[in-house]
Amino acid sequence: MTVPAGELPEVSEAAHNVIREAKAAGVYVFGGGLNEDVAPLMVAADGTVEGGTYPQTSELSGGFCVLDLPSREVAIAWAAKLAQACRCPQELREFQFDPES
Repeated sequence: MTVPAGELPEVSEAAHNVIREAKAAGVYVFGGGLNEDVAPLMVAADGTVEGGTYPQTSELSGGFCVLDLPSREVAIAWAAKLAQACRCPQELREFQFDPES
C-alpha cells in the first residue's frame, strides 16, 4: 500500500465505509490491525521465546477483517471493495471450520 500521507484520512474513511457496509449486511465477524509498535515473538513448544517472525511474514503489515460469506464469489466481491477502498490488493483466505471451536 503506497498512499501519500495527505490521502491517508481519505483511504481510512473509504475502508471504514466498506466495514460499515459489511456490518449493515450482517457479514462482518471481526477485524483489526497489527500493532507495529510491538515486536513479534516466536514461542517454541518448549516455551523458548525469541524475537522475530517467520521469514515469509517479515513484510506483513496492515490489518485484516473476517467476513462470514456464502461463497467464494461473494468473498471476491467484498475483497474487491476493500482493495478499491484501501488502494491496494487484498489477500483472500478461507477459514476451515473446526468443530471443536
